[in-house]
Amino acid sequence: MTHAKRLLSLLLGLSLTAFGIGRWATAAPAASTYPGTGGPVPFEMNLQPPATQIAHEIYDLHTLMMIICLVIFVAVFGVMFYSIFKHRKSLGHKPATFHESTTVEIAWTVVPFLIVIGMALPATRTVVGMKDTSNADITIKATGMQWKWGYDYLKGEGEGISFLSNLATPRSQVGAPGVPPTEKRGENYLIEVDNEVVVPVNKKIRVVLTANDVIHAWSVPAFGVKQDAIPGFVRDTWFKADHIGTFRGNCAELCGKEHAFMPIVVKVVSADDYKAWVDVKQKEMAALADDPSKVWTIDELKVKGEKVYAANCVVCHQATGKGVPGAFAPLDGSAVVNGPKSDQIHVLLNGQKSGKYPAEMPAWKQLSDTEIAAVITYTRNSWSNKAAENIVQPAEVVAARK
Repeated sequence: MTHAKRLLSLLLGLSLTAFGIGRWATAAPAASTYPGTGGPVPFEMNLQPPATQIAHEIYDLHTLMMIICLVIFVAVFGVMFYSIFKHRKSLGHKPATFHESTTVEIAWTVVPFLIVIGMALPATRTVVGMKDTSNADITIKATGMQWKWGYDYLKGEGEGISFLSNLATPRSQVGAPGVPPTEKRGENYLIEVDNEVVVPVNKKIRVVLTANDVIHAWSVPAFGVKQDAIPGFVRDTWFKADHIGTFRGNCAELCGKEHAFMPIVVKVVSADDYKAWVDVKQKEMAALADDPSKVWTIDELKVKGEKVYAANCVVCHQATGKGVPGAFAPLDGSAVVNGPKSDQIHVLLNGQKSGKYPAEMPAWKQLSDTEIAAVITYTRNSWSNKAAENIVQPAEVVAARK
């Protein structure tokens, strides 16, 4: 009984300090320099070094909970093993004859309740803070799709910027089942992209999330951010980076066979650098905004279409156009590709669920009219395809959008 009461006193003291420790831990200021790499490192045992205030709170809460659990574990098992060793039968001890103790019954009900409350209060404050997306400086829409991310800057500086972000690691570094890679893997293997999300430091960034096809998840561990992107729903999260640097994450939902090839890269820059990036990006978009009334030659469209296909279509339909048996439809010999061009334009603009394959063809409205015309023309003139209507002009895509 004496040892049990001492244990209860220890746990009571621990529970009373838990809330105070939690408040102290979550209020810790951010370091002046970022101590991490912005991404995973070999043999990392703990959470990534935090780069936002929310991530600091999550990190400190994690540490606090582990300490509390460890102290409880040591105290409970310490008393248990001490009692077994010191009061064993071989030393002549006999079983106690007491039946119950009202004091102990109340104590071991109240003390765990206080411990849980002491852990829950700081955690609740952090969870509420994670959900507060109000008063954002910049709002970015992130759209998950198999297997890339699309980004649209909706509000704030940079409004109107839009781009796709694809895995930048060459397939020659990845290899295939049974086929070893032919190139040495780079430093940021599978966590590098062709178009990074760029944001200014010390600005609140709201990320609005949805998906084109299946459930994805936008996750950047250094920011303490992980939010699902669900087709037909809009969800949001936010972060405010304390440090300049490049931060890496991945899709955190099992979204299909290329799930591992869907990284997220956020580049945090100074206010001046962000302004310069916005100016460059807007000029690039203006340059890409081709006149939809322009009449292209078939060779021009095929060259452009091959690039669009490589960036957006090759993962599912393959470079050979053969698709993936049982998963993705082939384009080589396809009745749609070799049939009326209006049907193929409709599929690219609106998507298609034929029922023949488990994966749905998503809509590609985010591509420009010229890009859609080019990729259709490319597929109609590649592999064994010899479509009668072998060229599509941007003006036809413009008309189909209406």
